[in-house]
Amino acid sequence: MLKKRIIPCLDIANGRTVKGINFVDLIDAGDPIELAQKYVEQGADELVFLDIAATIENRGTLVELVKQIAKEINIPFTVGGGINSVSDVSKIINAGADKISVNSSAVKNPKLISDIAQEFGNQCVVVAIDTKLIGDTWKVFVHGGRTETPLKTLDWAKEIETLGAGEILLTSMNNDGTKAGFALDITKQVSELVNIPVIASGGAGTKEHFIEVFEQTKATGALAASIFHYGEIPIPELKQYLREQIINVRITN
Repeated sequence: MLKKRIIPCLDIANGRTVKGINFVDLIDAGDPIELAQKYVEQGADELVFLDIAATIENRGTLVELVKQIAKEINIPFTVGGGINSVSDVSKIINAGADKISVNSSAVKNPKLISDIAQEFGNQCVVVAIDTKLIGDTWKVFVHGGRTETPLKTLDWAKEIETLGAGEILLTSMNNDGTKAGFALDITKQVSELVNIPVIASGGAGTKEHFIEVFEQTKATGALAASIFHYGEIPIPELKQYLREQIINVRITN
């Protein structure tokens, strides 16, 4: 049985780690290199780096910072933000990333998913879905959560899989930064619909929230930011708690 993954996320703006609520009101959360080192020491399973301003500022990802972080870590490393072409992916992989994450660029040009998968393998392609409940329908948003698209989240998740994505990073904008728990309904629907791994993101605030998402959905990973950045829930403590609740996780020491 696959072990469930605990994944810290570094949202990067102006070279610093930041965190907000519902994708706005960003505040500083620390130095990304120091945080990356800390998470390796604490036994994180993977690390996600999202250059959240790259698409909005219409520029590429911060390749030098990716290089610096990659030198310091020995766990799978996913990088996203401002990736618009196969050549962009090549730069990020050469800088030390194991996987790349695309979001707005994939919505704009779905063929990009297939192109990247063909060049680097499906396992390299993570498609991030920023989703928000509009009325009674979960919709896909782009440009850092600023722009609603006509896409329904479930339809897009299935299309992503068909196009060759190896994984989905599903973030509920309604839950993001609230610490009120993951969006179990849409996470359950997406993770049961597709046959690729789904990472749940947005809303983690307690250790119990991780139990809920792993017991009530088929998510294979759970991503969080502020509770890890500010030391509210140390990763070793969380993993020990999950193991006590019979959740299969990797414990390094």
